[in-house]
Amino acid sequence: MPTEVTQLIQSHRSIRKYTDQPITEELLHEIVSCAQWAPSSHNVQAYSVIVVRSQETKEKLSALCGNQKWVVECPVFLVFCADYYKLQKACEMHGQILAADEVESLLVGAVDTALAAENVLLAARSHGLGGVMIGGIRNNPRDVANVLGLPALTIPIMGMCLGYPAQDVHQKPRLPERAVIHEERYQTELIPEALEEYERISSEYYSERSNGKRTEGWTKQMADYVNKPRRAHVTQFIKEQGIRLT
Repeated sequence: MPTEVTQLIQSHRSIRKYTDQPITEELLHEIVSCAQWAPSSHNVQAYSVIVVRSQETKEKLSALCGNQKWVVECPVFLVFCADYYKLQKACEMHGQILAADEVESLLVGAVDTALAAENVLLAARSHGLGGVMIGGIRNNPRDVANVLGLPALTIPIMGMCLGYPAQDVHQKPRLPERAVIHEERYQTELIPEALEEYERISSEYYSERSNGKRTEGWTKQMADYVNKPRRAHVTQFIKEQGIRLT
């Protein structure tokens, strides 16, 4: 049976336009503190959140994120970072050396960070706010690190715009459930038909949303998107931050 929580989760929409209503300090604290109650691998808590309200800083970050204007226009912009800096300090307190050069460490940090971010977004939405995740924070990670004063061993993973919604957008359809949720084993035989179905559904959605200017469906969009490397420079940045990915 649906609950308020499941209905909230299933009603997700990315909101990119906001009213002028500010987010109070008390509400913002309640929302952002929910990050700390997300699951964390071995309780490592390998993440940090930078709260940005300065218009000047938002303008700098907007430019670094590909000139996404909602980064400037939102009342609050959050930057979620994978963070092994404080874990290094914990090691130093006890005469130990941090071993965080494996891909596993990067995965733990990225997963911890993503779980924390989702907690924050859900908490915000439960209070009537809307938001959108910003992967463009990784477009220029070195410059982002400089703007935010990020120390070594911290990696910006995603941004998040938050504010009271000033738009009511249609919900984007998702893949058919059988393409995502499998019983007992990965059922490869179900994928082709599910993708064909989703191509039709998503094509209709984009055609309606754009008044016929955009008609390609999800499979075509993804084929065009994933056929080339994305943000290859991030690997070098991660290594420069002290995680060598051995």
